[in-house]
Amino acid sequence: MTIAEKFHFLQGKLVADYGEREAFIIANMVMEKITGMRNNESLGSSLQAEQEIRINQFLNQLLDHRPVQYVLNEAWFQGMKFFVDERVLIPRPETEELVEWIVKEEKGHPAITVLDIGSGSGCIPISLAKKLPMATIHSCDISEGALEVAALNAKALGTNIHWHHIDFLQEQDRASLPRPNIIVSNPPYIPQSGRNEMDQHVVKYEPGIALFVPDENALVFYAAIAKFATGYAAPGARLYVEIHENLGEQVRQCFSKAGLTRIETRKDMQDKERMIRAIKP
Repeated sequence: MTIAEKFHFLQGKLVADYGEREAFIIANMVMEKITGMRNNESLGSSLQAEQEIRINQFLNQLLDHRPVQYVLNEAWFQGMKFFVDERVLIPRPETEELVEWIVKEEKGHPAITVLDIGSGSGCIPISLAKKLPMATIHSCDISEGALEVAALNAKALGTNIHWHHIDFLQEQDRASLPRPNIIVSNPPYIPQSGRNEMDQHVVKYEPGIALFVPDENALVFYAAIAKFATGYAAPGARLYVEIHENLGEQVRQCFSKAGLTRIETRKDMQDKERMIRAIKP
């Protein structure tokens, strides 16, 4: 079977579950991964037997709604390819917007210490290390698996990150962290009751520990971050966080009550409130 024939076969199998546009995108991703060729390159070339086998294996996973990023073990963020699997969340575009905001505001402050809370794939700290090369970057996570993935990506992308395996919600664990000038976090913030409203491929495959918080304490991470910032961060420290689109006012109140000032909310490209910056006086 030629590359073109297999592409159309793959796309056709995916359409019912993913729709025309997404099926086209996913089929392109799979074919590029297998052949190393981009759209319309050597479409008449024949696939090798082992390539067809791998494509069929990928297809079976995709039909089980395993996210294509996990199937291919790669996701792109800030123009860089990250290894991902079920130990970490798949990086999202709104998180790229958070990174861009930080870089724009902080590029004039080179000698800074940055603390990322919730390493995941390492996409945030690694991107900041690339764009703020004079900064010292630390990142922490409760998941050993996530830290393994993040460290793998840091090495592959040529960055030096200081990793910390801690439970940030435990105050005694936070004592081992540096005194940062910048705190950044995309913490768990989806109430457990929101599970049923989410795409099932997210609930089934992505790590719940990085997504969900108790309904009765949806701001648990923001409260801990604010307490750490006001009590331990350097004077004038800047705090940047991603937020749930429905919790903006509650997070602002949480930060204000903790003593943070100059609280600013930003919308993402979908016009949803998804980011907040605050300052430690």
